[in-house]
Order: sequence, then structure tokens, then C-alpha cells
Amino acid sequence: MTYCVGILVEEGLVMIADTRTNAGLDDISTYRKLHMFTKPGERVLALASAGNLSVTQSVLSLLVEGVEDPDTAKLETIYDAPTMFRAAQLIGRAIRKVRAIERAGFEAAQLRFEVSFLFGGQIGDGPMRLYMIYSAGNFIACSQDAPFLQIGEHKYGKPILDRAVTFRTDIYDALKVGLVSMDSTMRSNLGVGLPIDLTVIRRNICDTEVLHRIEAGEPYFHDLRERWSAALRAAHRAIPRPPYGPGAK
Repeated sequence: MTYCVGILVEEGLVMIADTRTNAGLDDISTYRKLHMFTKPGERVLALASAGNLSVTQSVLSLLVEGVEDPDTAKLETIYDAPTMFRAAQLIGRAIRKVRAIERAGFEAAQLRFEVSFLFGGQIGDGPMRLYMIYSAGNFIACSQDAPFLQIGEHKYGKPILDRAVTFRTDIYDALKVGLVSMDSTMRSNLGVGLPIDLTVIRRNICDTEVLHRIEAGEPYFHDLRERWSAALRAAHRAIPRPPYGPGAK
């Protein structure tokens, strides 16, 4: 299981991903799910993955080695794409190519072809974008009205994002809320866990401002988890009891 979130605010982009993978309760491993493709000053691209690990690794390899452009028949890599939209299309083509190669094997083993990506960043002086790319290779773009996208086990971490994040949110407040969202997911689903990879990317810089891994025992994340739990308990106690039942006024 996986949880990844991308938040696109006025100041830039935050991407957060856990690293836990499992094939059963007794087969748990750690793999990086947040991948960076950067040429400082030219492009900074972040790609977070969820789904079948072999599929995501194959897609990542194709993005670096190249996928044939249907218009020119030339190989195009993630470093060649001229715009974020074209880069998202390239990822979609890579997914479809892996599907075509692996379909027979997946069907014979009765396995589902499951993969999804969050893809964000900026190329040159083009607009900063955040996309969610589905297993069919199609994708949607993040908007100012709903400035975040999630993949994987998203339901536990969505309420805090809905309530606390807007397009005008400070970028480091967005990072903080994203980490609370990750904590909420980790507490409710053991398939999501540390370490956590994160990046912060400012608009019009074309480089990472922060690229960090949160390991078990990191003081700030431990403090955030404890403070959020205490705040929830305090809010619960501060809300009046429901005016229902015997003796209610």
C-alpha cells in the first residue's frame, strides 16, 4: 500500500510519499516512490508512484531510456519533453507500452495492472503543473479550486487537506498539512509507513528548495504527530455534548 500527496499552491509545489511496500503481512520492504528528474535552471520534475512495483520501475526506466514519439518516431525521454503537458503525455505512453508488453503475463497470473502517478514541476519559463496519471495513461491536472492530488490510500489523509489547504496557503504550511495528512494515514493503515520522502519546489526556480527523507525517530515529525493528536483530543473535549437522549434540553 502507498500514500502520496501533491499540493500546488501559489508559491510552488510540495510532494510527499511514503516508502513502504508489502506483499503480505510478513513481506514488507522499503522502496523510494518519489523520484526527481532535474536539470537546474532548465527543469525540475517530481514523480510519485503507487501500484505494482514492477510496473512503476519499468515505467521509470522507459522515461529515462526513451519512448517513441508517435509523430516523429524518435525516442523521447523525460529530459527532452518541451512542456509539462508533453511530459505527462510521455508518462502515459510509457504506461501503455509497459501494459502492452506485460499484458499476457499479467492475465495468465490473474494479476491486475495497477499503477498511478503524481507528476509535478516546471519546465523552463512554462507554467508549474501537477497531474494525476492513471493506469490507462490518461491524466488530470490540479486546479486552484482543489489545489492537491492524492494517490494510493488517500481517504484517511483527505479531510485535513480539504479543510486546511487553499491555493493561497503558505508553501511551508502546505508541507505541514501534508505531513499531518501522512500521519493520519499511517495511524489508520499499517501498509503506509516511514521513511517519508518529500520535496519543496518554488515557482520559477527550476530546482529543488528541499529534498528530504524523514526517518523513524526524527524529532520534528514525532513532535508534529504528538501535537496533532493532542489538538484533536482538545477539540473533542471542547465541543459540547450532543443535545439528544434522556434529560437533554
